Amino acid sequence: MKLFQQLLVAGAAMSMIAPFAAQATDVNLEDMNSYSNSSKSAGFTNNYLNVQPGDWAHQSIKDLVKSRGCDINVSDKALTRFEAASIVNSCLGDVAEVSNIERTLIDEFSSELALLRGRVDGIEARMNEFEAGSFSDTTTLDGKAVFLLGAVDGNPDVVATTTDKLVAGYVYQMNLNSSFTGDDNLYVRLKASGPGNGIKTNFGQKPHTYHNETSGTDNILKVDKIWYTFPVGDKVTATVGPLIENYYMLAATPSVYKPKVLKAFRFGGHGIAFGASSSVGVGLKYEGDNGFASSITLNSKQGSTTTGLLTKDDDTKLNVMGAYTGDNYHFSATYTTQQDGWTHGYPYYSTVSHVGKDTTGFALRGWWRPDETGTAVPSVSVGYDTASFEGVSSGFKEGEGFSVGLNWSDMFQADDTIGIAFGQPIKGSNHTTSGTASIDPFLWEAYYSFKPNDSIEITPGIFGGSDLKNTSVSNDNIFGFVVATTFKF
Repeated sequence: MKLFQQLLVAGAAMSMIAPFAAQATDVNLEDMNSYSNSSKSAGFTNNYLNVQPGDWAHQSIKDLVKSRGCDINVSDKALTRFEAASIVNSCLGDVAEVSNIERTLIDEFSSELALLRGRVDGIEARMNEFEAGSFSDTTTLDGKAVFLLGAVDGNPDVVATTTDKLVAGYVYQMNLNSSFTGDDNLYVRLKASGPGNGIKTNFGQKPHTYHNETSGTDNILKVDKIWYTFPVGDKVTATVGPLIENYYMLAATPSVYKPKVLKAFRFGGHGIAFGASSSVGVGLKYEGDNGFASSITLNSKQGSTTTGLLTKDDDTKLNVMGAYTGDNYHFSATYTTQQDGWTHGYPYYSTVSHVGKDTTGFALRGWWRPDETGTAVPSVSVGYDTASFEGVSSGFKEGEGFSVGLNWSDMFQADDTIGIAFGQPIKGSNHTTSGTASIDPFLWEAYYSFKPNDSIEITPGIFGGSDLKNTSVSNDNIFGFVVATTFKF
């Protein structure tokens, strides 16, 4: 019955997409659909890496077109990384020498240019570094290594194994992107973290101290993401994979806040809709040229086990998003329905747990960013989540939470970032027992990120929280600090 209901919701969702499509006019996504995040994505949804108006790359591309006299119209709207690479290729394909800023653009979009190999012979002859990042004409590799050093002071009743001792650890990640038609992309991510339980002890507790970079791979390099995306017509993109999270298939970027400490602040709050859990997934995304976009995604937690895909005992999550994105602002609403508790009743950004209970909810998101960086005015990302748990005989029947993220960029040097975020993890409400007091959880983080050079980023940060248990616990507060050093290759 649940599966039948979800299919009905899916049908209704597609009827939502149709009006958006009706409003769209002529738009050529031929170049956009080559999975524009390419290997620079580090496994992140491509929307997060669009070249936005006001970014140095966007302005440099406009200057390049003007200085080289290219017959290309660069609008004031965001460019995908693949579009940006195509413009760089078109303008520099026949030149004998390049300037420093032109070389910087080539370096920035080297992976995307590699996927255009059949059309970049002119640049490639002068830029041999493109060869170093590829296994074949259509496969690229990039990655990163992250060193973590920090400590967490917290009540053991809140996080049982947290220690206030200083611990060190690492994360190692490789991203491979392959194209077979020029418009598709096979993405594979390999990841490892460790050593021992140090990272898990201090930076692996959900949602309180889970670091944005950590992973539970325990010194084993393994495939933790793999999916394939391809265009369906001019405006629709399909994605399917055995290891993917729903937020990689979203119609639009729900947040521009860059979490550098707690993963709980991703996507305007890792709440009821965007909770992380790699699983079998499939999605359709529509993007119009008028700012409207919509998507429908289905994930199956048991689809790769003997329980089976879309069976009555399967844990499934169906998400439907409608969004509008302007040049420097966005708002969206996402409906989610989850069968059998999804991740066993533990939304990523939550202090409420209901094992095996069907769940529905909404995620409202919005963001705004200033036209210029380097000013006292930050970008602002906000999120609000609701949840409703069905068939609860003991405990909370509903929940809600919020998140606010502020970023200041280019404040003291180019490419630096100041971040402050705070929010309320999804807390329980409407308890089955009259008069039961509700907890009032709160999380926050603050950091400063800077780059000594183009390949190294250093991020010291602090974080904390209060009232973090779903039962009455005295002194259930935490405070921690961490320094993350990231080496990108």
